[in-house]
Amino acid sequence: MKRCAALLLALAVAAGPAFAQRGERDGRGGGQGKNQGMSKDERQRMRDDMREVFRDRNRQDRPQQRQLSPQEREKLRRDIQDANRQMRK
Repeated sequence: MKRCAALLLALAVAAGPAFAQRGERDGRGGGQGKNQGMSKDERQRMRDDMREVFRDRNRQDRPQQRQLSPQEREKLRRDIQDANRQMRK
């Protein structure tokens, strides 16, 4: 009997957060939340607009990088290898 009561108590405690969540899935959300009053198309348009803003901002923030010549790449590679050797010592 005690085990059964303990099991029921554990299930009630574990299920508490599930009952506390909003009922948006079954339509009991009442239209509350961050997407209140927005249609699916409006939300998609807003996502696309924000994506475009971030894309433009990233383009402006980054300076144009030029291609390294093979000699510059080789020198950079050697410098990194030398620095790694010095760190191990």
